[in-house]
Amino acid sequence: MMKNTDVFSRFAPASLLAALLVLASCAIAEPLPSWNDGPAKQAIVAFVKTTTTEGSAQFVPLPERIATFDQDGTLWVEQPLYAQLMYCLAQVPALVKAKPELATVEPFKTVMSGNHEAMSKLHTEDLIKIAAATLSGMSEETFAAQAKDWLAKAHDPRWKKPYTELTYLPMQEVLQYLRANGYKTYIVTGGGQDFVRTYAEQTYGIPPEQIVGTVGATKYGYAADGKPQLIKEEKMLLMNDGPGKPEGIQLVIGRRPQAAFGNSAGDSEMLEYTKAGAGARLSMLVLHDDAVREYAYGPAQGLPASKIGTFPQALYDRAHKQGWTVISMKNDWKQVFSFAP
Repeated sequence: MMKNTDVFSRFAPASLLAALLVLASCAIAEPLPSWNDGPAKQAIVAFVKTTTTEGSAQFVPLPERIATFDQDGTLWVEQPLYAQLMYCLAQVPALVKAKPELATVEPFKTVMSGNHEAMSKLHTEDLIKIAAATLSGMSEETFAAQAKDWLAKAHDPRWKKPYTELTYLPMQEVLQYLRANGYKTYIVTGGGQDFVRTYAEQTYGIPPEQIVGTVGATKYGYAADGKPQLIKEEKMLLMNDGPGKPEGIQLVIGRRPQAAFGNSAGDSEMLEYTKAGAGARLSMLVLHDDAVREYAYGPAQGLPASKIGTFPQALYDRAHKQGWTVISMKNDWKQVFSFAP
């Protein structure tokens, strides 16, 4: 009768060989397959190698491996309007129904008119008023439920797909590549922190506690049934844009990032703050220069100007001066989305 040890010795070599083959295939698998082999991809791969190789002069211990990503225009589409603004505009009819007096007050009157040309001319201050009114006055749970319901039903006007499917495949690969090498990835966005938290884990693999965004005050209280709850208020606590991004990073994360990714002037302070740290640092900007597969806007490099995700020539010049890497969507990415547009 064959002993158990004999069985093990008979089959272990084949199993071991299979395991080694799997490990070998993983080891030689090309990182970032949706990227063309150019300066941008090489910068990412070189950064990861030098900061995660023990014995390297620029080795970074696991607790310090922090990478921050802007969201709109960096991880997913931000044109023609930020997804959260689309959500806020969609909530105006319900808001006016609950508060009829707003029907004759701007900018709510314009939104209720359904005149898209007039709505496109709304100023930033108008959009802030709409956001403040539609993102407050309810419990955190109620807001999260409303946002998830909208995201499940809403579709982008160009590709007719849910917003959560309009993430950039190359950037998803960067998130996964960094995490596979011990980095903790954070979203640091000018968008609403609570809004992004409703979908970030499912969409990017980033949990709610790793979202740093614009955040309003909440007030502790009790529901009609006596259950404790937090009510969202209109008061602003942190505008997480421009200099607010490094401030938010310090407030929530407490460590200077080793790597930071953005796409507009509102991300420059985060990239500057990241690059100012000691050792190997990576600061990168996505330039939207692909009108065929996505959008083209700047106005850097002669691209059309845009109020959404503005990338001025001064930022482009500064990136080269400061040693930041500019990612060309057109030239650096083999594929933009997981689907072929």
